[in-house]
Order: sequence, then C-alpha cells, then structure tokens
Amino acid sequence: MRLKGFYIIFFVFLANTIESQSTASKQVTKFTIAAPQLDTIKTIWVYLPKDYQNSKKSYPVIYMHDAQNLFDNETSYIGEWEIDEYMNQLTEHKSIIIGIEHGNEKRIDELTPYTNEEYGGGKGDAYLNFIKNTLKPHVDITYRTKSKAEYTTIMGASLGGLISFYATVKYPNTFGKAGVFSASFWFSENIYDLVKITDIPESSRFYFLIGSEEGESMVPDQKRMVELLLSKGVKTKQIENHIIEGGKHNETLWKSHFPNAYQWLTSKETRQTYND
Repeated sequence: MRLKGFYIIFFVFLANTIESQSTASKQVTKFTIAAPQLDTIKTIWVYLPKDYQNSKKSYPVIYMHDAQNLFDNETSYIGEWEIDEYMNQLTEHKSIIIGIEHGNEKRIDELTPYTNEEYGGGKGDAYLNFIKNTLKPHVDITYRTKSKAEYTTIMGASLGGLISFYATVKYPNTFGKAGVFSASFWFSENIYDLVKITDIPESSRFYFLIGSEEGESMVPDQKRMVELLLSKGVKTKQIENHIIEGGKHNETLWKSHFPNAYQWLTSKETRQTYND
C-alpha cells in the first residue's frame, strides 16, 4: 500500500469525529443543494471576500473538495487548511471560494473518474456534472462571479487532486485551472491514457504539489504526468511543479502551500483570453 489505503479509509470515516473549537470566520456560510446526478443533497460552504457586500465587483471562483477540512477545525480531519484566514488577509487577487462537502462513505466514488480493483469508485463524471450543471449555475446566479473558464479554478488534495486534474483535462471550457495537490494518480492508469488522447488547450493551467514522504509512487507518478503533458506540447508556462522535501500526505502540507498555489493560479499572467 503506497500509504493510500489507510489514509483514504481513515479519512472517510473519521473526518467528522474530531472535536475542536470552530474557527470558521463570518465570511463563511453554508447552503444545501440537491445533486440529482448523485441522488443526494450536498452541503456547500461559501467564502465571500471581506469587501463583497460593499462593492459591485465580480470575482473569480475556486471550487474545492472536502469542504469539511477547508475552513473549520470543528469539522476537519486533522486540522483545517485555514482558507478563510488566508483569504481575509488579501488586498488584491480576491476570489470566491466554493467548498463542496465530501460524501463520507461515498467520497471515493465521487472523487474518482475510474474504478480501482481494490477501492471501487468511478463516479467522478457524475460528481463533476453536478458541479458543472447544477452547482456552478446556481453560484453564478446567486453571487457576483466571473463565470468564464479563465476565472474558474478547481482544486483539491489526494483524490481531490486527482478529480481536479481530470476535470481540467476533460472539461477545459468550464475549468480553466487546476490546483493538483498530492494527486492520487495511482488510482487508475486510465488517467494517463486520457491525457495521451486529449488535446490540452494553451489556456489550461496546472499547479502540481507533492511531498517527498507521501509514499514510494507519489513523486514518480507526478513526474510522469508532468513529463507526459510536456511531451504533448503543453508549455512550461502552463505548469507549476513542486516537490516538497519532507512533505507528508496531510493537511499541514496542503495548508502551508495553498497561498503560493492560490497566487499563481489567480495571477494575471496565468489567465488567457478564451473564445467561449
């Protein structure tokens, strides 16, 4: 087991059992929405910039998975990402953050585009269709968003990194950029096959992050994916590739590197003009 099995199962069943004091800021709210593609009701966390109510500006949107771990220690697995604390400090490059709660025992199904012989899964397209066709239209109507793909990022870690990468490759007209942290590329060889047969537009952007202590295959898997993208003609300016010495597969790694990833993904230099 390349660390993967224990972390996935432990994460799924214990994510809501840690008791701690709530740390979510007043900028964070929640709503529920029907997800017919998944036959469930989803809880969505929303971070709005501090100046949102007093401005008429529209904002880029970042869709993130595993919302329980993003804003609040009370609901986090083993520590939150402190997304709202970081965002509250910004004076520019502000965004709306949409956190989608994972489905507990359904998390593996939702965040994997393919099946795995040992862990199952494979309902990632239904999950992404929920985001594309139900959640995003609701968000764009309800909030002042910049709705085009160049202003829409999808981001996550572990299986969330896998589905974020997949989403940006398969649906580039919806998701222009991906934050790919500790991606579970080991889950299926099919993710590499998809990239081989897919034309990656010059507008797509990928921020890869992996820790050197995440398991024997994790760093080689990320290197392989980056090399595959480059071999297909994806330009180096479209990719940030970071291997963190000593980094482990946990929230500490992801929290500490979220700011750099956010700044790169939202900077003007990473945005291109789309023809949609």
